[in-house]
Amino acid sequence: MRHTLACAALLLCPTFAPTLVHAVGGTQPQVNEPALSYGDRPAYLIDKLPEGPLKTKLQSCEGQPPKRSLFSIGHRGAPLLYPEHTVESNVAAARMGAGILECDVTFTKDHELVCRHAQNDLHTTTNILVSDLVDTCIVPFSPATSGAPATAECRTSDLTLEQFRTLKPKMDSADKTAATAEAYQGGVARWRTTLYVDGARSMTHAESIALFRELGAKFTPELKSPSVEMPHNGFSQADYAQKMIDEYKAAGVPPGDVWAQSFNLEDVLYWIENEPDFGKQAVFLDASYRVEGFDHTDPATFPHDFAELKSKGVNYIAPPMWMLVSVEGGKMVPSAWAKAAKEADLKIITWTLERSGPLANGGGWYFQSVNELTNNDSMYFQVLDVLAQDVGVEGVFSDWPATVTYYANCMGL
Repeated sequence: MRHTLACAALLLCPTFAPTLVHAVGGTQPQVNEPALSYGDRPAYLIDKLPEGPLKTKLQSCEGQPPKRSLFSIGHRGAPLLYPEHTVESNVAAARMGAGILECDVTFTKDHELVCRHAQNDLHTTTNILVSDLVDTCIVPFSPATSGAPATAECRTSDLTLEQFRTLKPKMDSADKTAATAEAYQGGVARWRTTLYVDGARSMTHAESIALFRELGAKFTPELKSPSVEMPHNGFSQADYAQKMIDEYKAAGVPPGDVWAQSFNLEDVLYWIENEPDFGKQAVFLDASYRVEGFDHTDPATFPHDFAELKSKGVNYIAPPMWMLVSVEGGKMVPSAWAKAAKEADLKIITWTLERSGPLANGGGWYFQSVNELTNNDSMYFQVLDVLAQDVGVEGVFSDWPATVTYYANCMGL
């Protein structure tokens, strides 16, 4: 991975509409590889940097033509401003120079694979609650009451692919104070927008493969944990993991162009054993932060033995950004977790830059280990610099890939 959706302005993008042609295998996007552009945001963030070598270096690259970079990974496309996992979101990420694009993979009732962050997120990412499919939701909409938020849960696994195709994507959001399903459709963070929602198109996993290839990008599909008990109507976890790889094989995609991901170590080990060509680049998404007592600065609390993972054939591991950095003497440095993973010769990918919105108040979850240093948006570039130069990550997922692409191009990554 290591080695510009960009718009002319942050909220003003040129028109780029791939033509969709229905074929036997699904809707196949037909597009030309887009021209690249950083847009204004990288320069906006650079202007905020404190004076010093990083700012000077990044300023020196202004005006250089952008190049696609495998260091820059589109996280669900470019969902800072676009509905995630849509054609439009991924076209935007490709324009920003993301060299790798992500389809989070889950399955429908008829076991077709689609791009969806979670199997049970339709109530926040689509219009299902105000559609004819509302009765399929496993948890019907319940309005907010005093002391209790509005709730709902709707699953892709309760819809056929044909039904799924009728839903309209929206920004991932919910108004938890809503008294009606219509109002629940709101709740978009103030630093996001609904400007690019109209006409946005969801994709099957196979369609994402066709689109990403046409956009000139490589692939990082994530096999999402099912919300239903497996096996599901005879569809086992192994069937699920295999079908995802089979769709790349059917499309003729070289294994070296695919970084298959999962939080489930058993999925990664399945690929290593049963699809070794794809297993070489399988990515274990590390959720050690969910383990009680975990401290990314204390190796005694690490739940995984990195050397053992390596001995089993795991080559890539991917924690959230905050697990890779800590503060010592008022400076940001690689964490004990990062050092231990590197000592075991594991390649590190991390997530997710540009997901936190404005950073004036510490940056929230993704910056929790360095929040004492985080007081403005320039921290996006500062943490990226430490991740690249000191930790030595192979790639960085981002909700607005132009920032990572700019950095990678400027630094020669």
